Amino acid sequence: MREIYFIKQNKEKWLGIEQVIQGKVKKNPDDLSSLYINLINDLAFAQTYYPKSNTTVYLNHLSSQIFQKIYKTRRVEQNRLTYFFKTEVPLLVYQYRRYLGYAFLFFILFTLIGIISAIYDKDFVNIILGETYVNQTIENIKNDNAVGVYQSGSTWGSTIGIIFNNIGVGAKLYIYGVFGGVGTLFALLSNSVMLGSFQYFFYDYGALKESARGIWLHGVFEIFAMVVEAMCGLILGASILFPKTLSRFNSFKIGFKDSFKIFLSTIPFTICAGIIEGYVTRHALKMPLALNLIIIFGSLAIIGFYYFVYPSIVNKKINTPIHDAVL
Repeated sequence: MREIYFIKQNKEKWLGIEQVIQGKVKKNPDDLSSLYINLINDLAFAQTYYPKSNTTVYLNHLSSQIFQKIYKTRRVEQNRLTYFFKTEVPLLVYQYRRYLGYAFLFFILFTLIGIISAIYDKDFVNIILGETYVNQTIENIKNDNAVGVYQSGSTWGSTIGIIFNNIGVGAKLYIYGVFGGVGTLFALLSNSVMLGSFQYFFYDYGALKESARGIWLHGVFEIFAMVVEAMCGLILGASILFPKTLSRFNSFKIGFKDSFKIFLSTIPFTICAGIIEGYVTRHALKMPLALNLIIIFGSLAIIGFYYFVYPSIVNKKINTPIHDAVL
């Protein structure tokens, strides 16, 4: 069948499904499942005969959206909050997993820029971190207390301040995505360059090992969450720049709704990072090295599993396959 006739034959049906997705037409779960199965058949046909066509891209996106609609209309007997973190967010992370990859690639690139800049420009660290902080840290290193900066202030006061500051940084990474993702990349560049130059600074003064024992106690949750928040900003930006077959406004609504849910999932990790920084990091050099490593790699295993491994597990548990959305 020629593609033009295939489109003409099914156009009204596909437009009707768009209406359902946008909430303009209500359907019960059984009707939604029937629409989904029908759409999957159309997608399979298009993938076979028009694999590189925009029609295939459109149907792939449409099938993903209708699947989400079906899943959300099913009765959820468990606690809504549990469902959110256990099922809804992992499915969204799986759907937009390419953006998590993009965010990590940019993070690594920008961090390397910070390291290289610090290597070739000895004043770069002072410019990025501030002379007061640098001088204080140098003094701490000379006193064999590389993480001394984390020991000032009260535990609870520091924790609250850190948590709100980190949530603010994450919100900027996300919200700046409305500028086509460029704002998110700029915010990620700023934070990543700071991290890279920060780590090289300790290396340059022979205190990298001691600083890592303290910084990465809370840094694993904090930095990983920052990258996921950048992922959310990129999703938001892509929904504006690449609406595909949807109107730009409807594409933005879907992108905002999905990315905001993923963003919310980072808040518990940000809070945990703040608590660790406020209460634990100050004792980093006094605790056994084994305990440092258990906390650091344990944190990495938890957050890495949740965003990289668990989404695939949740997706595989769903009997009906989910297709990647293409923004």
